[in-house]
Amino acid sequence: MSSEQTSYRVVLNEEEQYSIWWADRALPAGWQAEGTEGTREECLARIAQVWTDMRPLSLRERLAA
Repeated sequence: MSSEQTSYRVVLNEEEQYSIWWADRALPAGWQAEGTEGTREECLARIAQVWTDMRPLSLRERLAA
C-alpha cells in the first residue's frame, strides 16, 4: 500500500506531544487518538495547526509555577 493510500491518525501522549500512527494498527502504549484521521499530509497539517508549543506539558507547567 502506498503512503497515498495509507490512512493515518493523529495521536498524542500524556505530555501533549503529537505524532501520527497507522489508522489500522493498535496504538502504542502511552498514546491516545486525537480524533483526526486521513492521509499523512492531512495529519501532519493538523499537528502543525494544534501543536504550537513543542515543550512537554510537564515543562510548561513547571515554568508557569
